[in-house]
Amino acid sequence: MSSNNDQSAIEALLDQLDHAHARRDADAIVAVYSPDALIFDLAPPLLHRGMQRNTVAAWLATWDGPVQIEAQDVDLRLDGNLAWLTALNRFTGDQGGKPQDVWFRSTIYFAKTEKQWRIIHHHSSVPFYMDGSYRAAVDLQP
Repeated sequence: MSSNNDQSAIEALLDQLDHAHARRDADAIVAVYSPDALIFDLAPPLLHRGMQRNTVAAWLATWDGPVQIEAQDVDLRLDGNLAWLTALNRFTGDQGGKPQDVWFRSTIYFAKTEKQWRIIHHHSSVPFYMDGSYRAAVDLQP
């Protein structure tokens, strides 16, 4: 598989992930991750091993309608059977009757095994204010 084909395959995987969020499809979200993926998510705990369907489904149930994800400043790099991506992401949707609009940062690592790309590491974060309040800076925009 050429590098262009690999890039297209990873982009298709990311599209699948975006559409799965919009449909609130926990199984489709979990399917893009390696079973032993290391995940540093926005929600506690500090780390997860593997994307757990029940956890994803419970989170999706807190949304009223689709969860939209917009990526900006995407930088995808490939090197053989490994790839990594950095991006600024925006979650929008309605949660508990309240509109949500939050920007956060992501770094994602991919590995190709048996000719199939999967996410092996996903780190998402929001900065926090260093003024002693330690408030998450969810009001920032690029």
